[in-house]
Amino acid sequence: MSENCPNDSIAGSVEPPEVKLTAPCVSDITTTWLVVAKNRRVNRDWEALVLRCPENCRRCYEDLCTAPTTRQPGRVFPLRGKRYKGAWEYEVTKGDRVFYVPHEEQFKVVVYYAGEHAKPAPTP
Repeated sequence: MSENCPNDSIAGSVEPPEVKLTAPCVSDITTTWLVVAKNRRVNRDWEALVLRCPENCRRCYEDLCTAPTTRQPGRVFPLRGKRYKGAWEYEVTKGDRVFYVPHEEQFKVVVYYAGEHAKPAPTP
């Protein structure tokens, strides 16, 4: 929660709409896309994923910063169906996934799920 919010019960239960995704240790990359988490819970889950598999998360983060809409067969692909319009899936490891929505006009990627592979896929 922000330090600027008053300490009342309503403000304490409201999540911010977006939080900058915690970057893993990355080498010098040219970031053209802003990568944000949908909320603090997603960022916390991303941080746990980074602790489990740092190298794979570093590669995922670099891909999201540079080319989030580039398909990689079996690894990165758009989800199908009306419920998932605009959503993409990134296979970080065999059992872990990152689901996100790229906003091309803003050059922004909103990660809405990070963690164990969920079936069915979470909706944005």
